[in-house]
Amino acid sequence: QVQLVESGGGLVQAGGSLRLSCGASERTFNDYAMGWFRQTPGKERERVAAVHWNGVTTYADSVKGRFIISRDKAKNAAYLQMDSLKPEDTAIYTCAQYAGRTYFSAPAYWGQGTQVTVSS
Repeated sequence: QVQLVESGGGLVQAGGSLRLSCGASERTFNDYAMGWFRQTPGKERERVAAVHWNGVTTYADSVKGRFIISRDKAKNAAYLQMDSLKPEDTAIYTCAQYAGRTYFSAPAYWGQGTQVTVSS
């Protein structure tokens, strides 16, 4: 029943920035961990960042120091701020709601994804 919708993707030059947004259909969104994942053809889906219900975060080594995950409980939304983008960041980015309050649980609901393309 939970529906997630991403936005904010696009084409950006290397070194630029983008901010992705994820809106949820249920207010209970705020009680669960949220995550951002990305995938490119021929590669496995990779978790980029995730956040517990209480704000504790984790990041993939490849994006640490460049990406920041955040959430706005009042707006029932999650965000991914991406700075210093590199061509290897090019992928379809998808948000997910976890089954539990922490990202030690498994993702339960997925959005459709938004394309991010970084040119060199």
